[in-house]
Amino acid sequence: MKKWRPFATMPEQYIGLKEMINKQSEVAQPVLTEEQMEQMNFTLIEALHTNKQVYLTYYKRGQCITETGCIQFVDSLGELFVFIDDVFELKNKMRLSELIDVRFV
Repeated sequence: MKKWRPFATMPEQYIGLKEMINKQSEVAQPVLTEEQMEQMNFTLIEALHTNKQVYLTYYKRGQCITETGCIQFVDSLGELFVFIDDVFELKNKMRLSELIDVRFV
């Protein structure tokens, strides 16, 4: 005998409810000022040369995500940068336009 689960009696209904909840928690991408972008640029360059760890806050799929890692490469012409996250030590490529904030640990 299966236990009855309210609000999830049909798998389609459960998927629809999950999508609605995720959509409600989305936030718009923050607009950065020139001063904030310049400060982030200086922090990225310093972190790249000194190999210090930084907190990276970026926007992805409607959410602001913060990770800790080291900057490995910055391509200002291609608007990309590569960082190695602290948890799994994986290389992540990201666009500079997705960055919201960069701070030293």
